[in-house]
Amino acid sequence: MTVPSTPEGAKARQEKRPWPRQVLAPLALAQFVCSFAGSNMTVMIQDISEDLDTTVQGVQTAITVFLLVMAALMIPGGILTDRYGRKRCLVIGLAVYGIGTVLSALAPGLGILILGNSILQGVGTALLIPPVYILTTLLFTNVADRARAFGAIMGMGGVGAAAGPLIGGLIASTISWRAAFVFQALVVALIIVLTRRLDDPLPPDPDRVFDTGGAVLSATGLILVVMGILAADDNAWLMGALLLVGALVLVAFFRWVRAKERAGAQPLLSTSLFRNRTSNLGLITQHTQWLMLMGVSFVVAAYLQVVRGYDAIGTGVIFSASTLGLLVSSLGAERFAKRREQRTLVMAGFAATICGIGVLLAMAHGEPSAWTFVPGLLLIGLGMGVMLTPSVNVVQSSFPEDQQGEISGLSRSVSNLGSSVGTALAGTILVADPAVGPYAVALGVLAFIGLGGFGAAAMLPRTPAPTRHG
Repeated sequence: MTVPSTPEGAKARQEKRPWPRQVLAPLALAQFVCSFAGSNMTVMIQDISEDLDTTVQGVQTAITVFLLVMAALMIPGGILTDRYGRKRCLVIGLAVYGIGTVLSALAPGLGILILGNSILQGVGTALLIPPVYILTTLLFTNVADRARAFGAIMGMGGVGAAAGPLIGGLIASTISWRAAFVFQALVVALIIVLTRRLDDPLPPDPDRVFDTGGAVLSATGLILVVMGILAADDNAWLMGALLLVGALVLVAFFRWVRAKERAGAQPLLSTSLFRNRTSNLGLITQHTQWLMLMGVSFVVAAYLQVVRGYDAIGTGVIFSASTLGLLVSSLGAERFAKRREQRTLVMAGFAATICGIGVLLAMAHGEPSAWTFVPGLLLIGLGMGVMLTPSVNVVQSSFPEDQQGEISGLSRSVSNLGSSVGTALAGTILVADPAVGPYAVALGVLAFIGLGGFGAAAMLPRTPAPTRHG
């Protein structure tokens, strides 16, 4: 029997599942493997480009397209979870993702790698990630418990992103870069087994209308915008044209949404999602956080390999500093949520991350020792771990249960768009000439963007967003 979507029902669900490890384990691992996929290839750029007889920029394109597909399809993926059920979409997404990893491991050339890694893994991620955040929001109802749950999930996601270079480097150096995709396939198989004990707290809504036109417009607009950024180092006119057309398509999307609402139809997203000031600010911080994390990861990894001559495992070992910092601060998410306002935590995270980038810049001209990168990366990891969880909590807690599918899709789309833009932006500056000058410029741009995120965090309410239920 399904517990009704009421405050009493939510309380009953919380009492029945005080801390369901069988729920958190597959959800946290799902976020881990998707974040890992977005970062582990950064240390294998040279190996992959040589093995597949392509260029560094070709591999960068594969990485960016993977992140872009996630961002473009995350909103439709969130809507599909309402229509077909959260657990079903989670399992289907994992299956598609797993097929993509196997295809990537067997790829004979860049085209197949893009199909497996960028397309299939991207589509699978767009289906499986929204249920992770919807289930977490539905199962854990008070701020501290939800912070603890999101802390575990975001911690694993952050570790996946930060440890991706280390794990990927170890696997690539000791076996082959292809084995990194086999590793992902094994993790996906484990998650599918663990989901057998996962219950969906709400039934599917087969009457939920899927706005195909809105999905096409939103995805097309996002794709054109990021492709415009990618084109910056090749053709300024093409970049401008793509950005302009992309912006026009996104404007058309929002006009489409308003027209459907006026006609009484159900659009892909409700415009009410954008009327919540707290949520809007939280979305800006999420976008900026992932832009900085993935941007810094790409810049430092490319610089270490191309300029300093480190191999994949050496680069991964250096990145373990950020992994350690992120893990330590993420594990304290519940304790931080009880002692500090979410606004304060997000601001502190941005401040630490910007300082970490400053340390990396200050040491860019120093001796070519691995230790010179550790303090900056450690600070960045600590800062990211402090702010990832409260930013997600702010957004998810701003809406009732009946809008969790929409806001989860939007939230993950905004975050993954940040990852995609961060990689594209950093690659555009660095790939043409990854020397000290462009390295410093790329990090400087990321730090400047971080100041914008800090400003958005400063405008968040001084009290945590209230937890509301349908």
